[in-house]
Amino acid sequence: MPRVRPVNETAAVPDSPRYRLVVLAMLVLVYTFNFIDRQIVGILAVPIKADLGLTDTQLGLMGGLAFALFYTALGIPIAMLADRRNRTTIMAVALVLWSAMTAVCGFAQNFWQLFLARLGVGVGEAGGVAPAYSLVADYFPPQQRARALGVYSFGIPIGSALGIVFGGFIAHHVDWRTAFIVVGVAGIVLAPVFKLVVREPVRGRHDGAQGAGTPVSLREVMRVLRAKPSFWGISFGAAASSMMGYGLFFWLPSYFVRSHGMTLLDASVYFGAILLVGGIAGIWMGGWLADRFGSVRRRMYAIIPAIAFLATAPFYAAAVIVPSLPLAFVLFLVPTALGLVWLGPVLSAIQHIVPPGMRATASAIFLFINNLIGIGLGSVALGALSDALSARFGTDALRYAILAGTLFYFVAAALFLISAKRLERDWI
Repeated sequence: MPRVRPVNETAAVPDSPRYRLVVLAMLVLVYTFNFIDRQIVGILAVPIKADLGLTDTQLGLMGGLAFALFYTALGIPIAMLADRRNRTTIMAVALVLWSAMTAVCGFAQNFWQLFLARLGVGVGEAGGVAPAYSLVADYFPPQQRARALGVYSFGIPIGSALGIVFGGFIAHHVDWRTAFIVVGVAGIVLAPVFKLVVREPVRGRHDGAQGAGTPVSLREVMRVLRAKPSFWGISFGAAASSMMGYGLFFWLPSYFVRSHGMTLLDASVYFGAILLVGGIAGIWMGGWLADRFGSVRRRMYAIIPAIAFLATAPFYAAAVIVPSLPLAFVLFLVPTALGLVWLGPVLSAIQHIVPPGMRATASAIFLFINNLIGIGLGSVALGALSDALSARFGTDALRYAILAGTLFYFVAAALFLISAKRLERDWI
């Protein structure tokens, strides 16, 4: 592993608006590959199931728990390293690792080989997100952070859409194995470019905290977070929403094939368009609203996502019930946007709940909760529910599993509304 420079070795870094945008574009690109590699398995679930003879429960385990186990377990120690060492190097090494393991998925011959390869993808991606949150906070001043973190989060819908469309195209014209190999190799090629372009900034340079890079222990970070009830409320609220969000990302392509009779390629384009348009609109709206209203009332960083979650569930319910594909497309656009409104406000709030030197670690603890529950349980819960309902509903079992899963959005909204009361006091 390349040597990771200590914080105090950081060289002077440009602070021009143009360079900030270049950095943000590179971070979005890496995050896009993060989600391509993470979500491509959703569209490839159809040919993988046919080729390897897997059940929906096994597909859910492979798409969720296999990835989440090491992604969540290693995220905190890697983030602690990122609070002490060069974050750009950590991200570049992580990109190489998760891309290589994505390529390995293309050589799997059975469930366990694919399960282990997905574990490896999770190991690599554990170093890709929390350090990036910290970098964005050090490149952008407080009044721009929700929007900047929202733009960074564009990698979620862009990467998910590209993974689904690209994976579906290659699976249709070649095979699912080639799809894994191609996207894995592309990520490996990107890593040195990212390292050359993105430089390590001084921590806390926009917060009047130039000495904020002093290393702190996990115990100290936990001591600070224990006194911040809002952190735990928004973390578990986001996790509840992510159970449905990640579950839908994984299962909706299969739903379109099974319940609407679409081809794999058509389903990939259809769902990819929903993710791209709805996802970008929702993430930008959340970041803009948080920067606009959060400066006056900090609790809006939690109230805005809560309102979005309450509006999300009925639209998803309507979308899976209507028989018309054009109408379903419009109905799916709305909850896809609303379901991602939380990203800018929540990620920005977490950066302001703790001092700059704790940001990567606090972000990793948030991601641990969000992803262990969201990724680890979301896809497998919907898959198991679909298997349980298949005897009664046949190919429509997945439709009713999705309907039941919308209840998680109400849980998320309740937790955010409770957290809003304390967010004002917990803000630094």
